Amino acid sequence: MRLFTSVKDVTSVKPLVQEALTLKSNPYAFQDLGKNKTLGVIFLNPSLRTRLSTQKAAANLGMSVMVMNIDKEGWALETRDGVVMDGTTVEHIREAARVFGQYCDILAIRAFPGLKNRDEDYNEEIFGKFIEFSGVPVVSLESATLHPLQSFADLITIEEHKKTQKPKVVLTWAPHVKPLPQSVPNAFAEWMCKAQQEGLLDFVITHPEGYELAKKFTEGATIIHNQDEAIKGADFIYPKNWSGYHDYGKILHKGDGWMLNLERLKITNGAKVLHCLPVRRDLELGSDILDSDSSLVIEEAGNRVWAAQTVLKRMLEKL
Repeated sequence: MRLFTSVKDVTSVKPLVQEALTLKSNPYAFQDLGKNKTLGVIFLNPSLRTRLSTQKAAANLGMSVMVMNIDKEGWALETRDGVVMDGTTVEHIREAARVFGQYCDILAIRAFPGLKNRDEDYNEEIFGKFIEFSGVPVVSLESATLHPLQSFADLITIEEHKKTQKPKVVLTWAPHVKPLPQSVPNAFAEWMCKAQQEGLLDFVITHPEGYELAKKFTEGATIIHNQDEAIKGADFIYPKNWSGYHDYGKILHKGDGWMLNLERLKITNGAKVLHCLPVRRDLELGSDILDSDSSLVIEEAGNRVWAAQTVLKRMLEKL
């Protein structure tokens, strides 16, 4: 594995999840694998779980880690080609990516969308150029369109806590005070659709009309606009806000009636609730759920370590 930006970089999710659970049971079994190897972690945006879990995963494998908040600590990057750099940018990504590749054996990068121009965001220019010019394997720590390590951790959590062979998993839109990217729901849909193809679960998406995600991420999912109908009999529910894809970056619905609480879980099959965090209590998700046994958000966050460690292990094995 030299690239991890999407579930499409994985042949099958089932053995990947089993490998993660094996690592979880014996975290330090491959410490020699990362000896004298360096992971470069590049942040263009804030992070808590992604930053800490990735560093922990690398340490478990014996790697050294260099972290750079390039938006605060580095030179302003130019990503466009063919421009005269007579403005505010100081260093071109072509040189920066190559330099990172000189110092690091693997790069892990986090960058958010601008939510202004869909074509620019979905083009994933920053990731594309780091992949093209760095010369080393690249891991996505979240891009403009996808958050694959989060969705991998979500699938690990579902596998650990499922009570039926083929659970019903529901992704539901949730309210928020500002427009958020589609990266988490895109990735979750992509990973759950892949898991459904492999016979691991049944997958449903529910959202108000107008919040349809890009079809390439939702192929195979059942899409329902009535939340109560969608969550009926659910085993796992994943509430998450996202802004419009077709009406790009816009808030299209106030969210009245879309926040889940314990009362509304009564129509489910004792559903466990997931969320990538951070979560706005009593806006996106009821505090009564978050403070109950129905919540798996902390266990899910813990599994971010094993998702990252599995990917880094596979990359190290190919160096």
